[in-house]
Amino acid sequence: MKRKASAIWKGNLKDGKGTISSDSGVLSDTQYSFATRFADGKGTNPEELIAAAHAGCFSMALSNELGKIGLTPESIKTSAAVTLEQTSSGFAITAVHLDVTAKVPGATRDVFESTAAAAKSGCPVSKVLKADITMDARLES
Repeated sequence: MKRKASAIWKGNLKDGKGTISSDSGVLSDTQYSFATRFADGKGTNPEELIAAAHAGCFSMALSNELGKIGLTPESIKTSAAVTLEQTSSGFAITAVHLDVTAKVPGATRDVFESTAAAAKSGCPVSKVLKADITMDARLES
């Protein structure tokens, strides 16, 4: 299975502008620029898209891990914060922090923490990222 997206960039780095599109059409000529990446410009940026992908992937992976032990979550809410920093070799994504809150009837804290840890390491987006990925996971009652 392959999923595709594309980007078009016009101009130099600071004054140029680009658009990002996905084959599904969810992103269709969505604007991005230097300002959307490094300031408060209107549009998206690669790090925001990685954060969205990681939050969605992790939530599905956690649901899968819970299902393996017969638990069905009522809800899983995940946010991902991607850190982009200047390093000696240029800009790099240096960290991703997952913040997850889930309501899972019948789950104990220990079971939830172990399934969350398995989901964090098993999520395909986690596997592709080389950054330090941290997480806060809370079980709601």
